[in-house]
Amino acid sequence: EVQLVESGGGLVQPGGSLRLSCAASGFAFRAYDMNWVRQVPGKGLEWVSRINSGGGTTTYADSVKGRFTISRDNAKNMLYLQMNNLKPDDTAVYFCESGDSRGQGTQVTVSS
Repeated sequence: EVQLVESGGGLVQPGGSLRLSCAASGFAFRAYDMNWVRQVPGKGLEWVSRINSGGGTTTYADSVKGRFTISRDNAKNMLYLQMNNLKPDDTAVYFCESGDSRGQGTQVTVSS
């Protein structure tokens, strides 16, 4: 059974930083590309970033480019999202995603 468990969210002031983590289990993590997506209540899912299986290729939504960094540790089955210079518009529930599987999410709130 695929399990994805996100953590690291919280309340942060504009300009602050957070590091999200996703613990993966139940599948061959190292063989799959992974995504971070986010959702504001009442709105659809927004793709944030993608990393290929080996970790050498990353892509970002224009809204987070230059501020967020996706990474992974295949030895630990972990996915990360380093978020810097956070803005109120980054407020959302963040999910890690592999194919059709998604975790329960972690809330990020950016507010003064």
